[in-house]
Amino acid sequence: MQPNSTLILTAPPNQSRAALRFGLPVAHTAYRVGGGPHLFRANMPISVRGGLMALDCVGFDGRGEAGPFCQEVLRECSARGYDGILCDFEGRPIPLLGEIVRTLAGLTQKRGWPLYVTEAYGGSADSAKVLISSALSGGSLAQRLGEAVQRYGQDRVALAVERVAEDFYLPSPSGQGQPLSLEELRRLMEERSPSVFFSTELCAHYFTYMSRENGAHFVLFDDAGSIRKKLQVARGLGIRQAVLSYPQVEDLMEDILSAP
Repeated sequence: MQPNSTLILTAPPNQSRAALRFGLPVAHTAYRVGGGPHLFRANMPISVRGGLMALDCVGFDGRGEAGPFCQEVLRECSARGYDGILCDFEGRPIPLLGEIVRTLAGLTQKRGWPLYVTEAYGGSADSAKVLISSALSGGSLAQRLGEAVQRYGQDRVALAVERVAEDFYLPSPSGQGQPLSLEELRRLMEERSPSVFFSTELCAHYFTYMSRENGAHFVLFDDAGSIRKKLQVARGLGIRQAVLSYPQVEDLMEDILSAP
């Protein structure tokens, strides 16, 4: 990454110390919007301070008020020394979560903190940075990011790097593949010894193979080189911030950071 680029790692509590050793900001995935809503938290090592709060909404029923919840969030940020918030809100948009994003946007802006949100909530707050996923099964990453820049502006777009390893049946009308573990991918490549190619549109490696049971397959996967390429494409469009999941890229971090 270039000096004026920001790379953020997300990490669960049991991997926070390992992620911190790279000297990058860490968003701690120890928090959830729970019923009430209240801030639910996993046990964090007492010694871990600073970075960002990463907040998900798994199982949230959408009921309650935004104000008291946002004050809970700020109190936790103050206690832990966080100076940014990442709202990893997946699934269909929920009105109360949109209100939470709007409220947090005002509170973080006053403090000079960044607020990151998923694309579904990009319209909820003009000051929030919008996470655009790198995971594609078709089209072009450059086009996808370019459209996001046009919509939100360079300064509001951040690349959410998702390490891909998927096996698609051909044809694949749904565009959905079967996720592969790293071990499954390694075994498949050892068994098939395929010719591997690189898709400049998807910024990912791929190969094809034939199965007697179910015909043609297309396998898409990332390594350190393809992730560096995704970051390079983003920088070329003026996008200077990217978020990576440390558990996904733990084995690649040295290589990702060693390249210019």
